[in-house]
Amino acid sequence: LFDQLKKSNNVSKSREIEIKIWNIWSTHPTQEKLTRSLAKGSNLMSKGKLLMAYNIFSTIVESEPSWAEGWNKRATVLYLMGRYQESLKDIDEVLKRESRHFGALSGQGLVQVKLENYKKAIKSYQAVQKIYPSMKTAKIMILQIEELIKGKTI
Repeated sequence: LFDQLKKSNNVSKSREIEIKIWNIWSTHPTQEKLTRSLAKGSNLMSKGKLLMAYNIFSTIVESEPSWAEGWNKRATVLYLMGRYQESLKDIDEVLKRESRHFGALSGQGLVQVKLENYKKAIKSYQAVQKIYPSMKTAKIMILQIEELIKGKTI
């Protein structure tokens, strides 16, 4: 799927491939219970129940530390909680397990923007582009960050 994603110039086809990848990442390979827990935590996170979601994702990470998506979801909820350094640590854990995780790399870019580490943010989005060249968000973010840098130097 990653080879297809890299070669695809068709945005809708790329999006279909992306969805397939996310479905694989979000499904634990052997434990349906963890897949359900991840979905429950994601649902809570989308409803703004961040602490409850954090607790679920922490339980997943503790019980199955090799599953990258547990770390990724916890990194996301930590970002939403404003706990940026902790989010970065969890993103590092995701990338140790799945170096092509364009979602984690995008999240890393967002965290670096919040921390005003703009060059690091650009590097994160450039890494996304190498994996997922047709992702429009990465291109847009790089342009916006470059504008932020210009504004800081004036």
